[in-house]
Amino acid sequence: MPELCGIELAHPVINASGTYDAIAARKVFGDALLDDFPFAAFVSKTITPEPRAGNAPRRIWETPSGMLNSIGLPNKGLEGFLAEDLPQLRELPVPLIVSIMATTREEFARCVERVAARREVAAIELNVSCPNVHSGLIVGENPSETEALLQTLRPLSEKPLIVKLTPNVADPAAVAAGAERGGADAVSLINTLKGTAIDPATGAPALGNGYGGLSGPAVRPVALEQVRSVRAAVGLPIVGMGGIATGGDAAEFLALGAAAVAVGTENFRDPRAGSRVAEELESSLRPVRISEPALDLD
Repeated sequence: MPELCGIELAHPVINASGTYDAIAARKVFGDALLDDFPFAAFVSKTITPEPRAGNAPRRIWETPSGMLNSIGLPNKGLEGFLAEDLPQLRELPVPLIVSIMATTREEFARCVERVAARREVAAIELNVSCPNVHSGLIVGENPSETEALLQTLRPLSEKPLIVKLTPNVADPAAVAAGAERGGADAVSLINTLKGTAIDPATGAPALGNGYGGLSGPAVRPVALEQVRSVRAAVGLPIVGMGGIATGGDAAEFLALGAAAVAVGTENFRDPRAGSRVAEELESSLRPVRISEPALDLD
């Protein structure tokens, strides 16, 4: 049975944060969702210390072989999540990983302490693609900033800390190494690639925020290369993601050393993508038994 940071998984397929709303899905599919949940662990939408409304519309724009999104992390904030969402997510039949983001080490620490104190939370994902007011840098773009953040957070909980890396840097492997030095238990990659699109009807930027993050099959070669380079640099378990739509796609990440994979954009097209990818992956990894040809003795 596969595992991630000591968390047992029924199979190696989980969801990418923000791409599957388990609470909304249960309202649609009812308790049948609990009997046949599509992922081996569930990663929550990223929560922030205070509530966020998200970015102005338009927030999603389809591209060839992918999608641009500028959702902007809308969420109820830490207190709203703990009071309203966590009681519902605790009923899921799989381990729960809570994704958090903040803009200071102090705010990260507050979120980690509050979330880690809840028994129903199996692990915490740190979304480090955010500004750090101590230095003016993006935490996940600088290895020393990432290391310093983990050194602050590591003593606060024994629960696994998974660092979600940004692909929008020259050397993600160096950032992963900083996370490892700081005490991270695992890394996940990739997040979306920065991109822009123009609405042909208006000639203006297609997204209300002006730009967004590219995901989907178009980014998979980039994701595979970054997983390869990070695997060579650190000994931490890796959750690989980026354009996974089939079991064959997932198998490529595992072949490069990922311990688990996450399905993201494909969930928007197929709510059962997690289960399908897991089933296809099992089939693709199953040894093929080749029968000996019958001998022609005539």
